[in-house]
Amino acid sequence: MGIDETRAFIPINIAIMTVSDTRTPANDTSGDTLAERLTAAGHKLAERAIIKDDVGLIAATLKRWIDSPAVDCVITSGGTGVTGRDVTPEAFKQVWEKEIPGFGELFRWISLKSIGTSTVQSRATAGVANGTYMFALPGSPSACRDGWDEILKFQLDARHRPCNFVELMPRLKEHIKK
Repeated sequence: MGIDETRAFIPINIAIMTVSDTRTPANDTSGDTLAERLTAAGHKLAERAIIKDDVGLIAATLKRWIDSPAVDCVITSGGTGVTGRDVTPEAFKQVWEKEIPGFGELFRWISLKSIGTSTVQSRATAGVANGTYMFALPGSPSACRDGWDEILKFQLDARHRPCNFVELMPRLKEHIKK
């Protein structure tokens, strides 16, 4: 288990969306955390946006990105809690074709080590649509670090064994009739 150095690294194009009513490019520390980590890993930052906590706006941006051949993966931060303005999972559900339930489960298990039972307040989630992966993380920099460092850096690396999301990318659109 781990990185197989005999295999080639395959960089993918990742878009980052920060979901927030208050963040700006000057104080988007969660978006910065994700951008720094994905580029340090060798991936390309395809696009970055700050979107208000609004289901329609989030879903529209997700749809635009998943329809773009320049985006292989979307990672969001924010809007995964339980308050009235936290609507990122609802937007994901409007867009995805398939949910990846294990992502949220694993994220909460990892978070248990650092924030204890408060992890139950997270609705981190993931799915796939039109051949594009979508991962929703909570909005704190520490949650973004946990999500990237403990899950995504491995699953978005084609060298990771025994399996990874990147090696599945050519097969994600098998169900779409041409």
